[in-house]
Amino acid sequence: MSADMLPLITKALGETVYMVAVSMIISSLLGIPLGVLLHTTSKGQIMECLPVNRAVGAIVNAIRSIPFIILMVAIIPLTRLIVGSAIGTTAAMVPLVLASVPFIGRQVETSLREIPYGIVEAAQSMGATPLQIIRKVFLPEAMPNIVAQLTTVIISLIGESAMAGAIGGGGLGDLAIRYGYQRFRPDIMIATVIVLIIMVQIVQFAGNKLAKHLDKR
Repeated sequence: MSADMLPLITKALGETVYMVAVSMIISSLLGIPLGVLLHTTSKGQIMECLPVNRAVGAIVNAIRSIPFIILMVAIIPLTRLIVGSAIGTTAAMVPLVLASVPFIGRQVETSLREIPYGIVEAAQSMGATPLQIIRKVFLPEAMPNIVAQLTTVIISLIGESAMAGAIGGGGLGDLAIRYGYQRFRPDIMIATVIVLIIMVQIVQFAGNKLAKHLDKR
């Protein structure tokens, strides 16, 4: 690989980190409350409301069933409406967030289900409100599992951000397609794959360490 390609790889790496980081922050801010809503409104839970639970669950399942590459193309009008363009790093974050929020919601819901209901009953017996139970019981108890699940989401986002390069989303995927594939540069393709593998390894290591640190059991 020639030295003149190093700035391009560095720039593409920065774009990928930007896409993944911002998309993950926005997705977590929306997805974690969504997961709490799905769990607390389910049957037998502290805010049981089956019509709401079924309606929200159906929407979540519908979005999750759409392959990411199709979702990117299908919501191009929405992407243009939000960011003013359907091409570029910022534009790619719209489908990334839309795909990740339902995923995070289901992951958080699964984590909350693992909390023994006896802990919730104990909090209720002491007069805790639903909001207090969510803040003082659900989230602290499930946080190690939630962190582990969010680590999986970040890794998925890295892969999806590379896929976004197929429609001009920038980042490492765009570099691999434009230089590695279209210009027949296998060295660029290999370098891109290596960088993505290193990113995934770092994220998985950091996520495991954080989840272990938060687990007080």
